[in-house]
Amino acid sequence: MPYNFDIVLIGSGPGGYVAAIRAAQLGFKTAIIEKSELGGICLNWGCIPTKALLKSAEVFDEIKNAAEYGLKNNTAEIDFPAVIQRSRKVAGLNSKGIGFLMNKHKIEVIPGSAEFKNKNTLLVRSEAGAEQEISAAHVIIASGARPRSLPGVSFDGEKIISSREAMSLKEQPASLIIIGAGAIGVEFAWFYQTIGTQVTIVEMLDQLLPNEDAEIAAVLERSFKKAKIKMHLATKVEAVRTTTNGVEIDLIRDGKKEVISADKALVAIGVQGNIEQLNLEQAGVVHERGFIKVDQWYQTNIPGIYAIGDIIGPPLLAHVASEEGIVCVEKIAGLEAHPLDYQSVPGCTYCQPQVASIGLTEKKALEGGYELKIGRFPYSASGKARAIGARDGLVKLIFDKKYGELLGAHIIGAEATELIAELGLAKALEATPEAIRKTIHAHPTLSEMIMEAAGDADGIAIHI
Repeated sequence: MPYNFDIVLIGSGPGGYVAAIRAAQLGFKTAIIEKSELGGICLNWGCIPTKALLKSAEVFDEIKNAAEYGLKNNTAEIDFPAVIQRSRKVAGLNSKGIGFLMNKHKIEVIPGSAEFKNKNTLLVRSEAGAEQEISAAHVIIASGARPRSLPGVSFDGEKIISSREAMSLKEQPASLIIIGAGAIGVEFAWFYQTIGTQVTIVEMLDQLLPNEDAEIAAVLERSFKKAKIKMHLATKVEAVRTTTNGVEIDLIRDGKKEVISADKALVAIGVQGNIEQLNLEQAGVVHERGFIKVDQWYQTNIPGIYAIGDIIGPPLLAHVASEEGIVCVEKIAGLEAHPLDYQSVPGCTYCQPQVASIGLTEKKALEGGYELKIGRFPYSASGKARAIGARDGLVKLIFDKKYGELLGAHIIGAEATELIAELGLAKALEATPEAIRKTIHAHPTLSEMIMEAAGDADGIAIHI
């Protein structure tokens, strides 16, 4: 049967557009169906624009503390609408960049929402209501996810907001409650507190960034306390109410109840997959709890239909979606593909201090039965960190004592999200503490701390 396309992607986020480019490189006739902006949530309402907001806050914070560097300055002021406008401009430029890449690789972009008519046929409906049918030998679902709210609590876009509204508010709130202390929650907490909003974090588990190493989370908690961010950890939200002036939230911890209030509440407790409009039942695709089930090659239970990225569940990371897309397409092409190693996926949080990690936490490694040797090196002992005024932080490397395998790496501090790449490569190459320690690192650099932490694991660090 002649199809319109060899491969069709539903969604143009970091999973969809990367998979489409790889498909085009391999000679497939490729199309992307996108109902909104090219680049998906990440480029338009997630990864990129939030980093633009955080950069504005970083610059503001440095100006306020310029005297520490021997500089005199006038009082800095936040122009909140201008900060938001810059973020939106950055997002727009990135979306246009994806358009350029689609043209370059001769990938057809079809505006509209898609639903299955059968396993090889999609009905595409434009925003104006026009409909067309397209067919493909292979369909890859990359429709992403959206913010999830608390049971019985609805986003109203004004007082109870999601991350999308948090990065496009017209006015800066005087106070903000953030429910959820994952990466999104702590990034917005640091951003808003830094520019002058009083922030309160509520987290059901007993630490910030619950998926990170507990020792690293403790450093972040101390930093947030210093920044006067209020925190309610190991605390459950019982109810959220809007009031004339804002919101009220009922909390309970250790059997004790408390009511807190603020101008707005940001719910950042996770996401749910965008499956509702796809008509998956028509194609027979199995899904569970809002996410599509796939095998190691991202094929669903229906041959010829695949899914990648947030729509298949955690880890909910843009770079994971991109790699899944490449693996999926290369497998379709018959290349020698390799399953993704999810233990070697870096995770990054861009608050200040930054947090980055890869592999197992100390707790997970011990639960896995490993005997460990751990190397640590504090930012306070780094000459470069002192020079740039970034003395708060820690590098922590976790090795298997028996074989020297790098099981996990955890960094909190300046440029942690850049430093983690070296440890990703070290883990992929099965580098031992000795191999990392004997790799000459330029001086003075922050990366020297990785070399020193590896030395500390063997009890021979030089500068501590």
